[in-house]
This record gives sequence, C-alpha cells and structure tokens, in this order.
Amino acid sequence: MTDEQGHTLTGDIQQHAQFASRILKKQRDIWVYLPPCYRRSTSCRYPVFYLHDGQNVFDAATAFGGTEWNADETAQELINRRLIEPLIIVAVGSVGEDRIHEYTPTNGRLEPNRASDAKSRGLLRDYGRFLVHELKPFIDQTYRTRPDKDSTGLGGSSLGGLASLILSLWFPNTFTRIAALSPSIWWDDFVIYRIVEEIDEAPRSSKIWLDTGTHEEGWERAGHLRDQLIERGWRLHEDLHYKEVQGAEHAEWAWSARFEAVLRFLFPYVPPQQRTRRRRLVISTRPAPDQVNAPIVRLRRIRRKEAATIST
Repeated sequence: MTDEQGHTLTGDIQQHAQFASRILKKQRDIWVYLPPCYRRSTSCRYPVFYLHDGQNVFDAATAFGGTEWNADETAQELINRRLIEPLIIVAVGSVGEDRIHEYTPTNGRLEPNRASDAKSRGLLRDYGRFLVHELKPFIDQTYRTRPDKDSTGLGGSSLGGLASLILSLWFPNTFTRIAALSPSIWWDDFVIYRIVEEIDEAPRSSKIWLDTGTHEEGWERAGHLRDQLIERGWRLHEDLHYKEVQGAEHAEWAWSARFEAVLRFLFPYVPPQQRTRRRRLVISTRPAPDQVNAPIVRLRRIRRKEAATIST
C-alpha cells in the first residue's frame, strides 16, 4: 500500500484478509501490529491486545469517517520511549450490519427509543468463542506471543467497550487486561448492571480501564458501573482505572486521544531486571485449519502519516 492511496500505517503491520470463522460463519479482515523489536529480538515473546472494530484502529483509509485511533503510532512511540512494554496489537474487523449482533449479549431492541421492535440476535457469546477458539490460537501459532491470560488484553469503544467488559467476565481465563471506552451501558435496559451484579468477586488478575466523555448522552451511568465493579472487588486506581473526560464526545477522535493512557495503564513498562522469569512456553506447530489460515499480506511501512483535517 502506498501513500497515494491514502493509507496511514506506521510500523510493521500484517494483514490477514477475509479471515474465516466456522463459529460465526463469516469472514473479516484482521490486522496485526508488531512491535519495533519483533524482527531483531527473535527469542522474545509479547503480550497481545485484541481490539474490536479493527478497521478504525490503524488506518484512516478504512476507518469510520476517516478518523482512526492512531494505535500504531501511539504504540510505536511509547515502546521506543520505554513507557509501555512491547506488545502485539490485533485489530479485529467488524462485519457491517452484523456488528451490532456480534457485540451485544442479549436480544435487546436495536432502537429502544423508536417505534421499531427489531431486536439483536445477541451473538456476543459466539463472537467470544470465535476470539478464544479460532482467532487467538491462530495468532499464537503465527506470532511469538505470550498466550497466557495475564498477557492477553481485549478492548473497544461503544458496543465494543461493552463487549470487552462482558467477555472478560465470560472468559476470565483468556482475557484479563480490559479497555472499555465509552461502553454502551444503555444496552437492553442496562443489562450490564445485572451481569456485574452476578459476579461473586473480581476475576483474579483482571485489570480494567473504564471511561466516558462528559458530552456523551447518559455519561453519568459509567459512574454507577464503576461503583458496581468496586463493590465486586476491583480496586480503584490499582486494577480499575476510571476516567471522565471533560468535553469528550462519543466519537473516534475522542477514543484516539486517550488511547495512549489506556496503553500505559494496561501495559506499563517493566525494566528487564524486575521481570520474573517465565517458564518456557510450548507452542503447538500444528497447522491452522484451512478456513482460518488466511493469506498474510505484508503491509508497506509508512513512517509518517498524512496530515488530515477531520471535521467533527
């Protein structure tokens, strides 16, 4: 890909086009950011951060409204400055109209404030199974990851933020570093409140970033969700970070602006001398199933983004 095509990719990014899922019976694009040291430090393994709505994560050419999260530039800079640990970021593309079905846990109404009675198919648990049983094994076989739960994160915004938080509760043995940016707390009469109420205690090692913008409709609800999480055992400022961003809207530019803080909370830099020795990992070399063994496209490195003016 070239600058003339309007792409804004920075660093070493791989693409797995039309990655297929037997569980969801759908295909989607997957993008994988590799840290600057990945090629030269061939014995190192890295934590992995999975992000929903992957088309918005790295590239303005594919992002909604042309506004991306700048996740590649942000990670690149923070890693080079030793402000976060080197990590792999996996951007999981959403699939058009199926997005709302895959990111929602229940059969709630799609437009609760309107006359339409159309409902979601509530496929979040199936989407979680796709991540855990199809995508993650493929990523762990293809790249030098640290596959343990303490090294695996999940994040997103809006319905993707809601999905990230709920999936961390449903799959606590897989995802423990969670980013819920402006989660859609309103979904299905605030079903997230009921889901959290059913938790006996905070999943061990789980670390959550929760935020909202004060120019978002119903932003005060995030404070109640914060209080619920604290009641269930999360410790504010330790394994739960809560932020109300003054003047921030429910928009890609707002989530991009605080992505640096998300990375610094969930993946802080640890000096080598302070790292505990990890037991040797045994990685299976079994070939991935044909339907998920999508071709890898090496994307051209672009060191600098094109300047773009986005009207909001």
